[in-house]
Amino acid sequence: MTTKAFGAKAADKKLEAMDITRRAPGPHDVQIEIAYCGICHSDLHQVRSEWGGTLYPCVPGHEIVGHVSAVGGHVTRYKVGDVVGVGCLVDSCQTCPSCDEGLEQFCENGWTGTYNSATPDAPGHTLGGYSQRIVVHERFVLKITHPQEQLAAVAPLLCAGITTYSPLRHWGAGPGKKVGIVGIGGLGHMGIKLAHAMGAHTVAFTTSETKRQDALKLGADEVVISKNPDDMAQHAGSFDFILDTVGASHNLDAYLVLLKRDATMCLVGAPEHPHPAPTVFNLILGRKAIAGSLIGGLPETQEMLDFCAAKGITADIEMIRAQDVDDAYERMLKSDVKYRFVMDIATMG
Repeated sequence: MTTKAFGAKAADKKLEAMDITRRAPGPHDVQIEIAYCGICHSDLHQVRSEWGGTLYPCVPGHEIVGHVSAVGGHVTRYKVGDVVGVGCLVDSCQTCPSCDEGLEQFCENGWTGTYNSATPDAPGHTLGGYSQRIVVHERFVLKITHPQEQLAAVAPLLCAGITTYSPLRHWGAGPGKKVGIVGIGGLGHMGIKLAHAMGAHTVAFTTSETKRQDALKLGADEVVISKNPDDMAQHAGSFDFILDTVGASHNLDAYLVLLKRDATMCLVGAPEHPHPAPTVFNLILGRKAIAGSLIGGLPETQEMLDFCAAKGITADIEMIRAQDVDDAYERMLKSDVKYRFVMDIATMG
């Protein structure tokens, strides 16, 4: 089945309109007419082969919201007309211990990404959500219960939302906990909203004084300008958990000294270049930890969507036409978006 899409044919090429092929729904497949797709910094890294290994043509997009248009004969979870989402994964082995625990993002035999992963379907690798239609195994489809008018702003929850929700839940953000969110961008603005909604005392860290009021509106209880040593020193040894969402290489020691004994700083930003190595004494003097987290499994992603629907949480977005995606990429590099671009798939025509 031919479907309109936007993708790149090489690392140095702009994204362009193209026709791609989607498989007919198999017995356990759900066919989705895509309404909106969020634009993640990972899309830019992959399209431009900044992480290496990009397969072309590359059609990015893993923050997908749409409506079910067909289901396979054995599908039990969804019916035509349902509002659904697809995140970063479209398959996994479904047999290893991680998959058995609903942690498909840690599949021990290799998960299949929504784009740029090997697949039997043409052209031999997965093609993502910058397209009018996608076909996905029902296990990797998610139910969306937000109201219709919020669907565009729900799309970024499928990556930015779960990427921040999962570590906040895993490390116990909630009442009585002091949680720091480093960076106020696509990930960070969701981290602030979610930590606040979970009941934690939420502190936002930013290098920019101009983002102070924004952070407070998002739900931060306090805002710290991380370039100001005196502001930072006031919080030494006081955090139960810090979530670092920054996607650029930076000094981690400045935040390690803010952790309590036995506390953790979790990294979810994926910089193009490695962070400078932290000072070991900042870890051993307090039994502190640096950890990482990768999106979330399907059960936790559904939990996150239900939590956000119940709390009225969506992303702060700017809608764009498909034809303007390259301009959006350039603006994203300059942090010139509050806080996530979302592509209106209807503009593909």
